[in-house]
Amino acid sequence: MTSGERQPTQKRNFTKRKSNPMGTAMDTAMATSALSFAIEMPTPKKNARIARTGKQTKTVASNKTQKENKTATSPRQKNAQSKDKTVKKQSTGMVKTATSKSKLTLNKKKKPVKIVFLGGVGEIGKNMTAIEYGNDIIIVDAGLTFPNNEDMPGIDSVVPDITYLVQNKENIRGVLLTHGHEDHIGGVPYLMKEILPETPIYGTKLTLMLADNKLQEHHIQNVVERVVKAGDRVKLGAFEVEFINVNHSISGACALAIRTPNGLIYHSGDYKIDLTPVAGEPIDLKRIAELGKEGVLLCMCESTNIERAGYTMSETVVGTTLDHLFSENVNRRLIIATFSSNVHRLQQIIDLAVKYRRKVALSGRSMFKVVDAAVKIGELKIPEGVLIDIEKCKNLFDGELLIVSTGAQGEPMSALTRMASGDFNKVTVGENDTIIISATPIPGNEKMVYRVINNLYKKGARVVYESLEKIHVSGHACQEEHKILHTLLKPKFFIPVHGEYRHLKRHAQLAEALGIPQQNILITEIGNCVELTENSLKFSENVPAGTRLIDGEGVEDYGTSEVMKDRLKMSADGVFTVALAVTGNYVINDPVIEAHGCVFAGMETDSELRVVVQRAVEGYNYGNGNKDELSGAIKKALKNYFYKKTKQAPLIVVNILDV
Repeated sequence: MTSGERQPTQKRNFTKRKSNPMGTAMDTAMATSALSFAIEMPTPKKNARIARTGKQTKTVASNKTQKENKTATSPRQKNAQSKDKTVKKQSTGMVKTATSKSKLTLNKKKKPVKIVFLGGVGEIGKNMTAIEYGNDIIIVDAGLTFPNNEDMPGIDSVVPDITYLVQNKENIRGVLLTHGHEDHIGGVPYLMKEILPETPIYGTKLTLMLADNKLQEHHIQNVVERVVKAGDRVKLGAFEVEFINVNHSISGACALAIRTPNGLIYHSGDYKIDLTPVAGEPIDLKRIAELGKEGVLLCMCESTNIERAGYTMSETVVGTTLDHLFSENVNRRLIIATFSSNVHRLQQIIDLAVKYRRKVALSGRSMFKVVDAAVKIGELKIPEGVLIDIEKCKNLFDGELLIVSTGAQGEPMSALTRMASGDFNKVTVGENDTIIISATPIPGNEKMVYRVINNLYKKGARVVYESLEKIHVSGHACQEEHKILHTLLKPKFFIPVHGEYRHLKRHAQLAEALGIPQQNILITEIGNCVELTENSLKFSENVPAGTRLIDGEGVEDYGTSEVMKDRLKMSADGVFTVALAVTGNYVINDPVIEAHGCVFAGMETDSELRVVVQRAVEGYNYGNGNKDELSGAIKKALKNYFYKKTKQAPLIVVNILDV
């Protein structure tokens, strides 16, 4: 390659490095290398200066000697020189050919990075994103959400549809968990059941401990788990992923710096900027700033609190509030409901119990599991003799006891909800109880939470919740914290995640106000696939996606679930059953009719319905038909009757028995 070919490229590289004020050893080395290269390919004016150095002087002198010798050469020398020139020409040609091939390789168009959104956009919960380059896929988080009982009666939880991942499971290089909350790890068992079992899962200690508990519940063994800590890097196919320490309402939360062949992607995970955390280190703003100077191609940032102005309060505020509540209720029994996963909050509660000489009883299955996991890995420290079995609560005075419970979100089967309704035989709430709900209702849970609070008041207890005291702080960044992150990262492209559409829209507007062009921002939905190159961000063809319903051990797709359609119909209009007995070609005896959840005002229900069924049976020639056709005829007759008489449409079930 000639100097004319190489100099412009190197000049651009040198300029880029020169404008980078990082001052790190790597930058210095690269800048020095660029400078050395520029010296090797100088302009004529630079040649004159360089020739003054010792080494270059020798070169100039040597050239001068060669010039002088050139005027006095023998025929043999001339032949040798001619031969040498021929070799040089051939050699030069070979170099040019190699250079041409190298340039073709370098200029070969890179594939786009594909980002597939399987959950966590347009909704709060079930976060899951797949990032793909060529034949390599990495998965960020595998969460769940809890059902809306009005739309999903009887459903335990909701997870993403992973059809796309199952179709491409041979290409999955790893699962990366940002932290241990349910909306980020709750779907891990359902994912690992359907992809290759040797696919490794990466996360911090507590995150993997909580994920492992879920895998054990589903009897999933031999999953490859890789414990990482902030600052670690892992290579997964075409990707290199760095874990960045952030603050959140659980230990071990990390953001991800994902290096791809096209550039750096920053995934925020869930975060806030807490400069005075009660445990662990503050968010690593220094490293985030370094990534910004390195150059961030795309930022995907959570949007939960984007509608809130200012900053999220530090967790230390909760400790101060809890302290004065302990001191004000020294002679009363305390019951605190909080998120079991908020280990920092639990540690503050335990420390205050020790300070005020109270024994601690845990209530709720998830509370036991998280505390056990956190103690095992050293994230939670509980002095000997502080914890007692809840069965022994009756042996203590009220001022000597603290009960730490689940149920801060009003979950129907949680310990606090059962206490409030009087269905918890181990704890009876009374007038000498102070109940502290150290949480904010998740959107959609408000009714359940306030129902619990109302029931607790009816039992004579004092209730303290967020509206009255600062007994909870969010783990999510507010507007000013987002501004700081955006300013440090300076991303070229931006996609807001982790929020309902209104959250994503507000975050997109904030990013635009901070200088990101509108055409460089995308708001995505579940099933969207986005293609990212060095110079573009655009939608691609959608992938199969949606919602899967978990009911015990059963799993169904929400969109095609006949069970859910039947449940919704029963919950809205009731169910009507008809039982018939047939023998040979004849229907015998009268039908047995039952109605559940149906309103038949002003109707002679039993007699009229029997007539409708009887006419349907008589109008159908069972001798030339079958049970399914007879059942269909009865359903049709009853459906028409109900609509004309009551404008109702109950679920109709017909059972035909062979005798």
